[in-house]
Amino acid sequence: MQKIAVISDIHGNIPALDAVLEDIRQRGVTAIYCLGDLVGTGPQPAEAVDKIKELCPVVVMGNWDHLLTKPSQDEVLLWHQRRLGEQRLQWLENLPFSYDFIMSGKKIRLFHASPFSVYTRIQPWDSLESRLTMFQNTDKTGEPNGSDLPDVVGYGDIHNAYSQNLRGRTLFNTGSVGNPLDIPQASYAILEGHLDSPVPAAFSIQLVRVPYDIELAVRLAEQENIPLLEPYSRELRTGRYRGLKD
Repeated sequence: MQKIAVISDIHGNIPALDAVLEDIRQRGVTAIYCLGDLVGTGPQPAEAVDKIKELCPVVVMGNWDHLLTKPSQDEVLLWHQRRLGEQRLQWLENLPFSYDFIMSGKKIRLFHASPFSVYTRIQPWDSLESRLTMFQNTDKTGEPNGSDLPDVVGYGDIHNAYSQNLRGRTLFNTGSVGNPLDIPQASYAILEGHLDSPVPAAFSIQLVRVPYDIELAVRLAEQENIPLLEPYSRELRTGRYRGLKD
């Protein structure tokens, strides 16, 4: 059996990424797939892109990856664009939208946010009807009229790790490596099964939490004088989204 680590939403937080990569190494994982948002909010976007580009054979586009490739006059976006440089931005711009593969007889689909857009957000508490749309084939997934729907869908985007079984299919979220918004520990998923095998066999999804040096991550953000430093630091320390009211 093979193990595939599925990571997402690094957001330029290298201490968190390094902790997750070390945990993955210790578990003997076969490969690492990344579901986007390598950049945005955190202080080391270039380093995040370089590490993921080197280590991950599969990388799909996130909303921040898409947003930063577009012309902007916004100072927050410009800050990140300047640190990334033209070559990294071009690489982000060419990332695919989704990735399908077979494991233990199951069709698995990975994307950043939804099968409709990198900006369409689906939460675990949304209606059943909304969550079931995550299994649809669309123009974005490359099979708008296909009848072979995925058995398992994995995504990132919401920084909130979970797994649910919905009418015989499984929906899971990796949570966030670099900016978790459920508990203040880095999060990722491990898929275990027989890769590329169409034969039904044992298959599992494990959600993993990894503690990391949050205060180091905050110090790096302070040293780089990142935009929106205060809410970023508070989110790392508390795992609580800045948009929530106390």
